[in-house]
Amino acid sequence: QSFYTAGDKEIRAWPVKAGATAPQAAGVIHSDFERGFIRAEIYNVDDLVTYKSEAEIRAKGKLRVEGKEYIMQDRDVCHFLFNV
Repeated sequence: QSFYTAGDKEIRAWPVKAGATAPQAAGVIHSDFERGFIRAEIYNVDDLVTYKSEAEIRAKGKLRVEGKEYIMQDRDVCHFLFNV
């Protein structure tokens, strides 16, 4: 399965094993992200297609805040918050 990261200029897909937790997915990007994981802001890529921006996704209440136990779902779009 895959999850995505999205910025102003780029959306990128990252492979992750089924059953991976949010910190494990963050570690696919960089080991510091996994080590210092705080939380993840998550929405589904279909919501991005529907609402066109993260700001609109937030306004519609579709963005979720998930912790260390969250099991990643296929097509999640994630913003990882961490501190190292």
